[in-house]
Amino acid sequence: MRLKLDENLGARCADLFQEAGHDTATVVGQRLTSAPDAALIEVCRKEDRCLISLDLDFGNPLLFDPAEYTGIAVLRLPAKPSHQDLVDAVRTLIGALAQQEIRGKLWVIQRGRVRVYQPEN
Repeated sequence: MRLKLDENLGARCADLFQEAGHDTATVVGQRLTSAPDAALIEVCRKEDRCLISLDLDFGNPLLFDPAEYTGIAVLRLPAKPSHQDLVDAVRTLIGALAQQEIRGKLWVIQRGRVRVYQPEN
């Protein structure tokens, strides 16, 4: 899977995704730090990459309709997260990507749990 990690995810997260076989680019590595959310998600669309972020704005399907993108995964961490909380959420996402297709979907990831946004018909 082709992924883009938002600026709030570090090199260790990128390493975990790459070790799992994912083509991983980072906002920092592409000098997109502080880019507006709309510009960042558009870059992801053009590059055919799934966005991985801690930014809860990307979890709002009224702002970013997941059907229009390669996929959006928002990591939800505890109020006072540790580095291990982040690593556990990333590992949960890696496991889910191995079993399911995220294209066109919004996933909200917590340690050991993946919630898939289902639009109302």
